[in-house]
Amino acid sequence: MAQDVANRALAERFDSIPPDIQRDLDVFAIELGRFRSGDIAEHVFTEFRLRHGVYGQRQEGVQMIRIKIPYGAVTAEQMEELADCAEEFADGISHVTTRQDIQYHYVKIEDTPAMMQRLASVGITTAEACGNVVRNVTGCPKAGVCSTQAFDVTPYAKALTYFLLRHPDLQNFGRKFKIAFSGCEDEPCGLGVMHDIGAVARVRTVDGVEQRGFKLFVGGGLGAVPHQAKVFDEFLPAEQLLPLSQAIGRVFSAHGERKRRMKARMKFLIAKIGLDEFKRLVYAELETLDFDPRWTDYLEHLQDTEESPLKAASALNGDARPDGFNRWYAANVSPQKDAGYSIVQVTLPLGDITADQFRALARVSRKYIKDTVRLTVPQNIILRWVSNGDLVDLYNDLVDLELGSPGAEGLADVLACPGTDSCKLGIASSRGLAAELRGNLGGEEYDDVSHLSIKISGCPNSCGQHHIADIGFFGSARRHGGHVAPHFQVVLGGEQADNARSYGLAVGKVPSKKAPELVERLLEVYRAQAETKESFAVFVRRLGKERIKEIMAEFDALPEFDEDSSYYVDWLQDREFSLQSGVGECAGELVELVEFMLTDADRWLYEAALRYEKEQYPETAQLTLQAMTRAADALLTTRGIQPKSVEDTVRDFKALFVETGQFWNPFAEFLDKWLAEDVSALDEEGAHFAIEEATLFVEQAQEVYGRMQVQAEEAKAAPAAKAATPAPVVAETVEEIVDSMDLKGVECPYNYVRTKLRLEQMDSGQLLEITIDDGEPMRNVPASLGNDGHEIVDTKKIGQHYRLVIRKA
Repeated sequence: MAQDVANRALAERFDSIPPDIQRDLDVFAIELGRFRSGDIAEHVFTEFRLRHGVYGQRQEGVQMIRIKIPYGAVTAEQMEELADCAEEFADGISHVTTRQDIQYHYVKIEDTPAMMQRLASVGITTAEACGNVVRNVTGCPKAGVCSTQAFDVTPYAKALTYFLLRHPDLQNFGRKFKIAFSGCEDEPCGLGVMHDIGAVARVRTVDGVEQRGFKLFVGGGLGAVPHQAKVFDEFLPAEQLLPLSQAIGRVFSAHGERKRRMKARMKFLIAKIGLDEFKRLVYAELETLDFDPRWTDYLEHLQDTEESPLKAASALNGDARPDGFNRWYAANVSPQKDAGYSIVQVTLPLGDITADQFRALARVSRKYIKDTVRLTVPQNIILRWVSNGDLVDLYNDLVDLELGSPGAEGLADVLACPGTDSCKLGIASSRGLAAELRGNLGGEEYDDVSHLSIKISGCPNSCGQHHIADIGFFGSARRHGGHVAPHFQVVLGGEQADNARSYGLAVGKVPSKKAPELVERLLEVYRAQAETKESFAVFVRRLGKERIKEIMAEFDALPEFDEDSSYYVDWLQDREFSLQSGVGECAGELVELVEFMLTDADRWLYEAALRYEKEQYPETAQLTLQAMTRAADALLTTRGIQPKSVEDTVRDFKALFVETGQFWNPFAEFLDKWLAEDVSALDEEGAHFAIEEATLFVEQAQEVYGRMQVQAEEAKAAPAAKAATPAPVVAETVEEIVDSMDLKGVECPYNYVRTKLRLEQMDSGQLLEITIDDGEPMRNVPASLGNDGHEIVDTKKIGQHYRLVIRKA
């Protein structure tokens, strides 16, 4: 009987889905069926599913589903359905993201239509949650109840969300597009400066009449190379918000990069053509738009998003506070602008909430408030309009649900992207490190530094917002003694205040398993040497690069694998860490030379940061260019090439590493960019970009080299590879030798490298004859070629030399 009632209720909800939304769901189901039957090419379906929030995972056969929650507002009914779907279709976990979305993981593609139907029945969509479209519009979770806001941005965020959703003008971007709203300039809630469009509420008085508007920012973004947004308009009247956003989207669609994905965000378009030209294009486009009543209709209904309390205002009972309440109250509770009410933040470790917890939290919200719940950018949940007299009871209820942890948005509330848990781009375990830090830093002894933030990304792309953290990390790796150890690049001194006003700088790598020790050391130094009320960002700048390098050096050393293999196993893993192999190996003799050159590149990056600190910006750029060139030369050494000029380096590097796909082209372009750049009048922002981009270039070079070494290890273990011996191996049949090389007098490792290069120009199975010296060349070259998978089919000693016949793999 109960099931019949539930089924009827679900059917009624399905019937309430608007026709245009239902049509969208039907189309997705049809296209999925066509794809599974082979009627649609995979690359076409990939973009289609992305626009419906279906994203690939690191694990084969399952998907990540991203669910849009505009400006984070969610009802109790929606929370219950989200919990049910997580339990039925995913792994039971709802993950709150830094865009106030919900993500599921481990969803089977065949289950997605039914899941989308269920979500749509409570007014939730996955449409345009991924893909090259307008992503979820975020907003300050305290909007409407914040005491410092200019006005409530909620109705404006809602209007822009649904105006842009599926808008035909905004379906052809080269890359994703992100928008954020903030109610005030000083707080970090909206983070407008790191978005494609950031709208910060402002009020001005004209002829005695109060007028609402926005300080509008454009062209911000984090990613591998972060950009601060530019001020498009100091005061944009509210009635112009929607049409101007449409015009901006049209300009981005028409003029944005399409071929080079790394350069396709709007921040690169503005950097390329300049803000003034961008504004000219936008205003010219604005003049061409046909009037749309939706631009201003919503202004007549601003009150529709206004909220009211469930209970009357009351005072906090000071006599009945349980253990732990005071710490929780100090960190997780803030006063509303409305007397007698509070904003309560529910801390979600790593942004995760189980299905049972989500359902129970929905019940708790109904007990104390109306539908006034918001998801937050720091991956927590906010309950608004809590009567102060209910705070103790609410705390007890949250503790019963294991959701009563203190420290919301504090030191232990570490923000992390999925990293290697599920993301295909992850290098190191961001969530694993975050969990470790959370466990270490949650005690009362850290309350004096609880205002600091830690954010972690699994790769350079900054999904974990490491650039705006006091202490940020992004995933990396380093090879040592024949094994690869997970590392994190450390970024210090980012700031979230003033809507993310400044970004931190990379200061070096740390082994992943030593990152917690580094954090403790940084906190120790900060506590001992910071001036009164000095922010961590200001402290880091005052401390200086040289002192920071000394601190980093304390944690640089890696034990040998045989001494302590735990450093070669990532957090939350039980197997040795590895990078995916994809490129060939150099001979063993090259290792010291290549690594020495890559170390040079690292040193020049460090020196560049010192020059930047001293405001010597042209010199900063020159050193970053040296670092990139040295890293490119290091890779060329693995091919037996010693360039005589920068021009030779660029030419050969492109031919052998970029055009072959071994080195990621968007990062390779940084070398071209800074070679062509006149840095004589470079400013601070330009020098900051130079350091960021050169760091990514050198990191990529190190990763390419690491992968080459990984493949070398795999080749050694492959049973098909035959190691050469001085004894002759006679070919079974007479075959033609198509090429020969006289390498007498050529030293190791260049004899091997030249052989390898010649083999790369031949077809599989063809024979190459080489002549090499006795001694070290004969000991090393055949074995190295065997490691590459080639076969030594004949070996003959001729005086002081050997003649080898090699079959190309």
